[in-house]
Amino acid sequence: MVDMILLAGKALLLALIYLFLFAAVRSGLGIIRSAGPATANAATHQIRVDRGPRELKGLRLPVAGPVTIGRSPGSDIVIADDYISSAHARIVPSGERIVLEDLGSTNGTVVNGRRITTPVTLAPGDEIDLGTVRLKVDR
Repeated sequence: MVDMILLAGKALLLALIYLFLFAAVRSGLGIIRSAGPATANAATHQIRVDRGPRELKGLRLPVAGPVTIGRSPGSDIVIADDYISSAHARIVPSGERIVLEDLGSTNGTVVNGRRITTPVTLAPGDEIDLGTVRLKVDR
């Protein structure tokens, strides 16, 4: 009888471990890939995660080169969100400015409450909504 209870306990523990791992993956663990060494001129703007997975919230990323955002592991910022496409958007520095481009995402990219269809020049304070994630442009 004791052996049956122990076996049931082991099975329950194993099931709980699998549920925990599944929940961790589904919660949107993000991966950020470095864009390489920053130069003094290129690091004039930063992208900050205002809303999103707790692993990314508050994170600041200097825009030193092109930054791709999406669910794909090949993206520079990987966000596991059902509303984000595998290649969702790209942020590219252009002189003293940075430009945001939607890469044909299914659910679109919203800047300051307006869905964009063409590349948009961003300014400090601009808010970018990608699915349930909100990014903010800082200087």
